[in-house]
Parts: sequence; C-alpha cells; structure tokens
Amino acid sequence: MSDKNQATPSTGGRRRRKKATRRWPWIVLIVVAVCIAIPGGMFAYAYSQYEVPEPEELANNQISSIYASDNSTQIARIVPPEGNRTQVSLEAIPDHVENAVLAAEDREFWTNSGFSFTGFARAVIGQLTGNDSAGGGSTVTQQYVKNTLVGNEVSYIRKARELVYSIKMTNEWPKEDILNAYLNTVYFGRNAYGIQAASVAYFDKNVEDLTVEEGAMLAGIIQAPSNWDPAVNAQQSEERWNYVLDGMVEIEALPAEQRAGMQFPHTEEPSSVSAYTQATGANAHIKNQVIAELEEVGITEDQVNTRGLRITTTIDPTVQNASVDAVDSNLAPLQEDARAAAVTIDPSTGAVRGYFGGDEAEGWDYANGPTETGSTFKIMALAAALQQGIPLSQNYSSGPYQVGDVTVGNVNNNSCGVCSIEEALKNSYNTSFMRLQADLENTTQDTADMAYSLGVAESLPGVERTLTENGAQPYEGIVLGQYQTRPLDMAVAMATLTNRGVWHDPYFVQRVETNSGEVLYEHPTSEGERRVSEQVADNVIQAMKPIAAWSNGALAGGRESASKTGTHQLGDTGLNKDTWMIGSTPQLASAVWVGTADNASAINNAWGGVMYGAGAPTQIWKQILDTSLADAEWESFPQATPVRYGSNDLSNATAWDPTWNSTPSTGGTASTDEDSDSEGEGDDAEDGDGNGNGDSEGGGETGTGESGADAGGGDGGGDTGGGEEPAAPQVPSVDDVIGDLQDMFG
Repeated sequence: MSDKNQATPSTGGRRRRKKATRRWPWIVLIVVAVCIAIPGGMFAYAYSQYEVPEPEELANNQISSIYASDNSTQIARIVPPEGNRTQVSLEAIPDHVENAVLAAEDREFWTNSGFSFTGFARAVIGQLTGNDSAGGGSTVTQQYVKNTLVGNEVSYIRKARELVYSIKMTNEWPKEDILNAYLNTVYFGRNAYGIQAASVAYFDKNVEDLTVEEGAMLAGIIQAPSNWDPAVNAQQSEERWNYVLDGMVEIEALPAEQRAGMQFPHTEEPSSVSAYTQATGANAHIKNQVIAELEEVGITEDQVNTRGLRITTTIDPTVQNASVDAVDSNLAPLQEDARAAAVTIDPSTGAVRGYFGGDEAEGWDYANGPTETGSTFKIMALAAALQQGIPLSQNYSSGPYQVGDVTVGNVNNNSCGVCSIEEALKNSYNTSFMRLQADLENTTQDTADMAYSLGVAESLPGVERTLTENGAQPYEGIVLGQYQTRPLDMAVAMATLTNRGVWHDPYFVQRVETNSGEVLYEHPTSEGERRVSEQVADNVIQAMKPIAAWSNGALAGGRESASKTGTHQLGDTGLNKDTWMIGSTPQLASAVWVGTADNASAINNAWGGVMYGAGAPTQIWKQILDTSLADAEWESFPQATPVRYGSNDLSNATAWDPTWNSTPSTGGTASTDEDSDSEGEGDDAEDGDGNGNGDSEGGGETGTGESGADAGGGDGGGDTGGGEEPAAPQVPSVDDVIGDLQDMFG
C-alpha cells in the first residue's frame, strides 16, 4: 500500500509535466503573431490604404527663371524657400553621375524592392566599426519618400510609414522615375537642392557637363553635405569620394584602370556662387514687375514656386543694355546721390523693351515712382485742345499771366509776344499754355482727363485718385507738371501718341511655360484701344518734332523724332529737383527722369550748375534710342492733317493783328546758357538759340498760391530770334472750307 501511495504522486507529476509541455506551441504562436503576423497584417492594411502620388503630383519648390525676349538672356531667378532647385530630366544627367549616386547610396537600387537588407546591414557594421564612409541604411527610394512624403521625424511610426511607401512606390513607379525624382530633390549643401543646382554651386556648370570625378564628389557628400563639403572638411570629402569611386568599380560602372588615375576635383569657393542671388541691379526691378504681372494674369504663387517656370519677357537685351549704359555714363560725372529712370516701350504693342529703375536691387524703383513732370505735361493740354478743335496754328500771347494773386511768367521774361501754340510748345512758354488750358471746355480737368486717356495711371498705391487737388479738380499748375506721375506712365502716354492715338496696356510677360514645356500663358495679340483720333495724335507729334534738336538731342543721322523736355523746381531756390525728357521714334517711345535719391534736393549738372531737361535726361534718351535703333529701318511719322474743325469761344486766344508786321516784340532774347539761373517769374524754362545749340531751362517761382500755377512745374521759354513776330494767318481757300465741311459732316 505504501508503494501504491508512493506511485500516485509520481504519476501526477508526470501528467503535470506533460501539461506544461503542451503550452509551448501556444507561446510560439503568440510570439509569431506578435513579431510577424500582426506587423504583417498592419503592413498589409497600411499598404492597401496608403496612396502613392503620381510623380508629377509631388511638386517641390524650385527656381523659376526670367528671360529677355531672346529667350536666352537670363534677367533674374525667382527662388522660393528651400527652392534653389532646377528640375532636369534623367536623360540630361550623365550615366556616370547616376552610377556615382547609386554607388554611394544604393548599390542594389535596380533590383531591390525599395528596402535593402544588405544595405541596412552594411550601415550597421559601419556604425559599429566607426567607418563613416560605409553609407547609410536607407535606399534611394526611402530617402526620396522621407524627403517628400513622411518627413524627418525620429519615430518608429514615421519609419514604418517610410517603409510602406517605399515598397509600394517601387511597385507602382518605374525605377527611372524614382531615380530622377530623387536626383532632383536631394540636398547637396550650399543651399542647393537637386543635382543641377549642386552642379552650379560646386562647379559652376550644368549637370550634363560634370566629369566622373565631379559626379563622384557630389554623390559622396549626400549623407552629410554641410559637414563633408570640401570647403569645410576636405579630408572627409576625399575619403567619401574614394568610397564612391571604389563602389563604381564594384558595380562595374567604372573600369579599375580609369579609376586608378583620377584626381580629386577642384570646387568653387562657396562665396563665389550665391544660390539665392535672384537678380542684380536694374534687373531686380524688372523681376518685381514680372512677379506682379504674373499674379494679374492668373499664374499663382504655388505655380511660380513649384513648377520651375520659364518666363520670357518683352525686354529687348539691346534696349536694356543701352538703357543701363546710358544712365551709367551720364550719371557718372554728376553728384553722388544722382538717380535716373528710363522706360522704353514698343508703341505698336505696349511691350516694355527697356526698364531702368535704379542700380540698387533692393532700392527704390524710380521708374515706378511718381514725381512732378514739369513741362512734359504741356502735351496733355495740347492734345485736349486739338481734340476740341483748337489748331496748332492758334495764336496765344506769351506775356505774363495772372492767376489769382499770382503772376506767372517765363524765364528771364522771355516772350514771342504772340505766336502759335505750336511755336509756344517748342519754346515751352508757360504763359501760352496757361491761356490755352483756360480755353478748354473744362479747363484743368480736360488736361487731367487727356492724361488719363493717353495712359497716365488714375490711381497709385496710397493715392486714390491722381492729378487731383485732394480729390477735387486740379489746379492750373497741372499744365506745368505740378502733379506727380511715374516715368512708366509718361512712356505709355508717349507710346499712345506715337501709335496715332491707340493705347496698349504696357506689359512685361510674353510667355510662361513649365520645365516640362507646358505653356501656361501667352500674351494675347491686341489691337489696342483708341483713346484719341489719329488727327489729334499726329498733330501733337508734329508739334514735338523740332524739340530734340532744339534741346541738343537730335538723334543720330537726323532720324525723325518727337519729344518734350521738362523740369520741376525745388521750392523757390531757383534750383531744379526733377528733370525730364520724353519722346519717341515710330518704333520706340521712351521716358527719362533724372533727379536725386531722396527726390527732395537739387539735381545739378556736371559743373555744379542747375540741371535741366536738355541736360542729362536728353542725353540719356538720345543714347538709348541711337543705340537701340542703330540697325533698325528708317521710319517717319505720318503727315499730320491740320485741325480745322474748332468752334470754341477762345477767350484767351489772340487774333492776328496786322500791326505785328511793323511793331517788334519786346520779348527778351532766349538764353542759351544751360547753367544760368532765372530771375523771371515763370516756373522753369527750356530755351534754345534756334540752331539746336542749347536748351536753357530756368525760371523762378513767384511764390505759392492756391491756384497751384506756380507749383514749380512747367518750363518758361525764349524765342528764336529776339522777339520776331509770327507769320500772319493765311485766309482759308475754297478747298479749305470744303475740307472743313467734309470733316464736320463726312
């Protein structure tokens, strides 16, 4: 019994051990489920849920480039944050550069599934042994996914997502697309994203020109570009370079004998190639105009930042270079704070061919900045008068003119006595044009409205309504350039007149296409908008023809032009702060302003005397057009048909008096000394000696009055021969009368 009793526990013990042994399969299953099945299931679920974008949907910030009208001269770049990148196709990247990158980062790229066990193991061994050149554990696909889809967060979840995306991308994208996308996004240091930007940053060349040695150097620094830049750590960079070349031999992408003779390449100094230099000098102001216009035509900021746009502008390199050279050469002898603006437009289209707003890329754009226009605004009143039927032959007194308590005069009391308004424009008599403006149906408002019609902006940033007196009708001084207008606007107005009264909206952007060749925008061909009749425009041009020669600015070879100078005084100092020349040929219209940096101090000529419109502005204008048109055909303006349809009550005009033939004028002789100061009552003046030998613009203000007539604008004037009388008007013939009737009723 004792034996039996002893056997029982023994049997029970064996049964318990058998029961315990049976638990192991469950434990194994649990371990398998935890380590394999559950992650596998989660992977399968994630794989089914994650959507891999198409290659074109993964847009990265990259450079957009702005080119001149020749489509090859680069004017500027638009570089968004982390966007110093220029997309290139895989075909444009040399095979040896591709192989160098794969030798450095993913030697099994063409065969792996987006994840490499051997690459991972090699990286682990490298970390354990301290071999920094062994490479990282992530494949090219994983790196690309990290850079574009999942980010750089250090976490297991991010790493798991990276793995799922990488494997699925490998299954859905061609390997070539993955490699191309990677090479266009990976960071190489020096603010360079992508292989093309890196080629420029390190070797100042395009990617297609990289040598084997250069490609290997770039590939070697991908893992730590800021630390392994040769300019930072030349030794480490060369070690990585050797690792890459040896890898290229290993994957049979480089013959061993060729590799043996290679030398580490020389790289550019980081300071010599600025990745974020967008535009320099005057080109920066063109870039700003282009960016503003892109928004107006519907090109979004996202498209500019991500689609690598190629923007072709209207800027003609010849005209632009002529503008920069003309300004530089004519400002060189002037005071240090002298500044200039020059805008040149194609009258037939509105295309801006040249644009100079200043040499300082981050400075004020003087071409887009409003300032007082002086006597250039007399053409606005003249156009309004012609539109109302007042002809160029209409006579006006050039004697002193009373506006309220203010007496307006001309420089040095110069006068023609009474002469045609055409003659008054050539001599820039202030008082004649004050009288002409007073004869307009709506006086000063008609001058303003004509300016708007020809192209002067009706509003500006911070100015709700231009050419007004605090929103009300402008003062009489508008005809003398009292109110501010931009050089860009004056060029547009000149272009409208040159185009026989047809206005075109000025524009800079001709064509926009993506780096893949898709055209996003093409400037539409436009017939323009008629603002004044051909007859009015032609007559204004007719009156402006003699002025370039009168101002010492006749174009080379006697090429026909139409122009007008202008100055605006600095208070009652007798000095000038704004000087102008606007004018055109049938092919190009140009406006030039010269003043000072703060536009609140006097601008002097090279000898320290008073600057006038016939000085630096005229010489800049002449140099721009002479150079731009050197190889252009010779063209003439259409013959103007005289205006004869007027029936206004011209209370300020002067009828012809036969006694003029026997009574000499008491007007003073025109000054030809450009540096002379005026003692007269006029605002300023532009005079010549009748032989094109000078253009003296002087004048003293008479004070300030609410009329604004003496607000410093306008130009006084002198006559051509010490006060010669104008020719007596001819009695109209029968043909003239018939022509008038046809004009009125036909």
